[in-house]
Amino acid sequence: MIDIRVQQEDFSVEAALAPLEALGGGAIASFVGLVRGDDGVEALTLEHYPGMTEAALRRLAEAALDRWSLLGAAIVHRVGMLRRGERIVLVAACAAHRRDALDACAYLIDRLKTDAPFWKRETRAGQESWVDARAGDEAAAERWDHVGDSHRSSPRP
Repeated sequence: MIDIRVQQEDFSVEAALAPLEALGGGAIASFVGLVRGDDGVEALTLEHYPGMTEAALRRLAEAALDRWSLLGAAIVHRVGMLRRGERIVLVAACAAHRRDALDACAYLIDRLKTDAPFWKRETRAGQESWVDARAGDEAAAERWDHVGDSHRSSPRP
């Protein structure tokens, strides 16, 4: 089961996790990203290409399901203008055991930061500027290229 949503409106973490909970696994790992308030950021505006973005997110979720023994994965990503403290993204993975769920969740957020087609503008003191990719995001995503699949606990159901 894969649930991909790109939307302007806020989301309920509980509602986003409910379909994964219904799968009957033993573990759900999730990550919720918020608009940071550091460095004077007042707002973050996210743009995307509908269709292309959802397809890229689905490919990431499919890769996680192929790599780990998951029952399901969910990605909810907001677009539009978001203020400090608002939710931007939720990624979640459901598995029989915690290790697969935790690893898949970390993989999804790390790869999403570099592989998903979103464009970001920050507003600081009323001035807007495009956000460049951070070197730390690239390094986090690349580390998954060196993590083997030997830890896979069982074939995907």
